[in-house]
Amino acid sequence: MESANRMADSIRDKVIAIIAELAVLEVEDVRTDATLDDLGIDSLGVVESIFAIEEAFDIQVPFNANEPEKSAFDISSVAAIIAAVEGLVADQA
Repeated sequence: MESANRMADSIRDKVIAIIAELAVLEVEDVRTDATLDDLGIDSLGVVESIFAIEEAFDIQVPFNANEPEKSAFDISSVAAIIAAVEGLVADQA
């Protein structure tokens, strides 16, 4: 169980680092309850963050930039993104 917790922490930390970099913020300024909009990330930044997450975790993110509200990948908050990435990583394992 401990290694699963470590992996979840690692995913969380990596997702927050990606978002912080795109938002030009310090990691500690990225709250998990914040939306990407709250952090100043526009629609282009959302797409960039999806690409960065795909590359960092070697996963395919089910996200349609033209219709983000219809995507299976929840980008409603930083916590939702972390949970979605954890799910995709677990599915791949």
